[in-house]
Amino acid sequence: MDAALELFWKHGYEGTSMAMLTESIGVNVASLYAAFGNKESLFVQCVERYSELNGDLYHESLKKKTAREVACSILEGEVELVTRRGTPNGCLMIQGALTTSPAAEKIRQMMARMRNTAEKWMSARFRQAIAEGDLPSDADPAALACYLMTLNSGLAVQAKSGVGKKQLLKVIQISMRGWPLLPARSYVSARRDSGA
Repeated sequence: MDAALELFWKHGYEGTSMAMLTESIGVNVASLYAAFGNKESLFVQCVERYSELNGDLYHESLKKKTAREVACSILEGEVELVTRRGTPNGCLMIQGALTTSPAAEKIRQMMARMRNTAEKWMSARFRQAIAEGDLPSDADPAALACYLMTLNSGLAVQAKSGVGKKQLLKVIQISMRGWPLLPARSYVSARRDSGA
């Protein structure tokens, strides 16, 4: 499974052939089908495995105290993931099936739904932040979530292109300069109300 995951991660769904899979796993086509089903089924299982290995990125980040900390944690976690030594550069969830032939449309849609789910989690967390006075009342939770997902996608593409961790972390610093801030009075009030 991990050998197949690495291939899909490196080459994407359609860029990974059955011949590559059988050679990497060390089985013939019949054995691969018997063990995992068809290529589509194997890819789905690899995506599930990828999520098991890396799913904490969002779950742990969303628990951070402030929306800004949530955003930084998600972005920095993405950089850690897409530049991790011993794994392919880039992100399977973003690059695994971003564009496909009509024959693989089902896979493309599945991956899009999974990315949309993460975006919805972020949007809900930012709505909570507005209610708690941690974000300005006129902040747009859905747009902020889309902003982060767009940055994550860009970070993954840049890592795949060979941009290193240090440079990508600088990109995060620049991007966070545009994060919505509370007016000074609201910030002081929010800290006083929270007992800070």
